[in-house]
This record gives sequence, structure tokens and C-alpha cells, in this order.
Amino acid sequence: MKELDIDKIRADFPILSREVYGKPLVYLDNAATTQKPRCVMDKIVEMYSTVNANVHRGVHFLSQAATDEHEAARRTVARFIGAASENEIVFTRGATESINLVASSYCRSFCQEGDEILITAMEHHSNIVPWQLQADILGLKLRVAPINEKGELLFDEFEKLINARTKIIAVTHISNVLGTTNPIEKIVATAHKLGIPVLIDAAQSVQHCEVDVQQIDCDFLVFSSHKIYGPTGVGVLYGKEKWLNALPPYQGGGEMIASVSFEKTTFNKLPFKFEAGTPDFVGTAALATALDYVSSIGMENIAAYEHELLEYATEQMLAIPGLRILGTASQKSSVISFLMAGIHPYDLGTLLDKMGIAVRTGHHCAEPLMHTLGVEGTVRASLAFYNTKAEIDLLVEGINRIANMF
Repeated sequence: MKELDIDKIRADFPILSREVYGKPLVYLDNAATTQKPRCVMDKIVEMYSTVNANVHRGVHFLSQAATDEHEAARRTVARFIGAASENEIVFTRGATESINLVASSYCRSFCQEGDEILITAMEHHSNIVPWQLQADILGLKLRVAPINEKGELLFDEFEKLINARTKIIAVTHISNVLGTTNPIEKIVATAHKLGIPVLIDAAQSVQHCEVDVQQIDCDFLVFSSHKIYGPTGVGVLYGKEKWLNALPPYQGGGEMIASVSFEKTTFNKLPFKFEAGTPDFVGTAALATALDYVSSIGMENIAAYEHELLEYATEQMLAIPGLRILGTASQKSSVISFLMAGIHPYDLGTLLDKMGIAVRTGHHCAEPLMHTLGVEGTVRASLAFYNTKAEIDLLVEGINRIANMF
């Protein structure tokens, strides 16, 4: 591991030098979306300026150049998460669409009335609602594994919920509210003993730690570009080839076909079977640039620095009278959700904003988890490798100032 040059890293992100309400921006809303390095912005401009043409469909130079960029991006993603083949990488509009794709295609092919889907109590809405939709259509049952007071999965209870009717398990790698890091390798191994496939929601993990799908042995894994320093509107679905070959297409249209007649359509090979219409080839190229950028810094180095930052922030914030952190798992990533006694989360977030400090307030697209925790919402500070201890100090100072106002 090497020590990161945070000043040099921050210089790569133009937005971090701006002011908000006359104060230097302190951006602590990274779980919602990360800021973009200049190289990603430059890649977007380069693509539109030099190779803008529809991919896969043209014999002319620009089309072939755009196609080369798009497919090179697929190979970059495959390398980044350790996929066995680029055919296992499907581009979508985000982690949400990736989960919807699996939920729709898998359930209609492999589930029957009375079958069950197993998730956990800490899931984001994106890993709840798509399964509920299929449950309503097909008569399936959604089972929910409980958590303890620290925000950790109760693994014994999780195991008890697995039975002969369990057809798929879908779990978050890292909770967007609690920061809890789930034991996904253990979950996958347990499921596979019974022949049950597992989907991992890695939207909050690929930017914070190394993720190797072959080591995890998951059947599906999803993440979003915009949470790992890439552009919005681009996502990834990883699926083992055996599963992607077995699933029917999620959407119909151009590109995902081999041949079409009014009587019958045959579908394209992987991964194009799941990529109907013109893809965001500019976005995929920029995502690849973002992945190359974090790889150049080193995921191991990023993880170590962010862990140090998380420990510092936790210690400093717990010293604030009346502050309570929700989510104290022993295995935890760069998220701190908290409440201040006597202050509504929205009021606290609004006042911090006036100090130039960007945090998130509300239920964080995890209403069922809030019900489990017995709260309406929280304030969430979420960290990235461009954040600093000095910014944590400003957050703590801001919270103390607001507490004195109340």
C-alpha cells in the first residue's frame, strides 16, 4: 500500500474547488453520487468531438471507432471486477435497471406461484421493489432476513429462511444507510450448496473495495457508473454466462436481435441479447476512464485511506453530545448515518448546507430499514477518497454550532 496524495487527487476534481454560499464546498454525499475527475469529463468531450456515430451498425470509420471504444469499455469493466469473459458484462442505465432486468427475466423463467425470493432488511428500494413487482405478477413471496441492533445481518436467521421454495437470493454488499459490509462470500457459498443463485447489489462497494466476482462466485452483480466517479445514466450487470444464456431478453428492439420477421424473432448472442437500442457508448467509454483512474490510484490504497477517514469521523462525531450513529457493524464502510437529539434531520441538513457542507437527509431510499430502526430518517455523511480529516472537522464544528442554536 502507498499513502495517497490527497491534494493531488483533489486537484483532479474541478468541482471540489468551488464555493457554496461563500464557503468552501465540503462534499459528503458520495453514497448518492460521486464527483467526476477531469479525465472523465475530457473523455466525454473527446467522444462527442471525434467518434460520435452509432455503434455496431456502420461500416464507416466513425462507427467502427465508436464501436471499438464501447467494446473496449466492456473489457475494462470485465477486468475491473474479475469477470471470466466480456460476454458476462451487460451495459444498462444503472444498478436499478440491472436488478429489474434480472428480476423480470429470471422470475418469469424460473419461478412459479408460491416460490420465494430472499432479501435482507437493509436493502435499498432498488433491491426491493423490482422483486415485489414480480411477486405481484407471479404470486411469489418476498422473505426478509433480519438484522441486529448494530445493523449486522443475523446470519443464523438468514439461513433459516432458505428453503426448497427459495429461488433466488438478492443482497446488498454494503448498506447505503448503515455502511454494513455483508459476508457475501459466505452468503453465496450457503446458497450454492442448495443450488440457489445469488445477486449482489454492489452499488455501494465497487468504489470502496476490491470486488472479484469469481472469488465471490456470485451469479449476478450490479453497480452504477455515477457512484464510482463515472457519468450518470450508465450501469453494469454482471452475470455468469450460463445464467445469461438461460434468461430471456428483458427488452425488445434493435441490436438485441439476430433476425426478425413478422412471424418470428431470434435473438442476438451475449451480451447484446440484453442491450436493446442504441447504447450510451459515450457513457461507457467515460466509465472505463473512471475505472482506469481509480485503478491507477489502487483500490487497496483507497480502501485503507477511507477506513482511516471513517474511524476518524466516527471518533470525532461520537464526541458530540446528543449525537447517535445508526449502524455500528464491526465490518463497515464509508457511511455514517446519525441523529442529533432534539433536531430534525432535515433541519440539521439544511443548516449544514448553509455552511457549505453537503450531506443527505431522509430515508435514503430505504424506508423499510427506517421502520426497522424505528426512525423516520437520518442525516448521512458518506465519504470518498478525496475527502479529508479537515473536512470532517468542519462537519463536527458545524454540528456543534447548530446544536448550540437549538
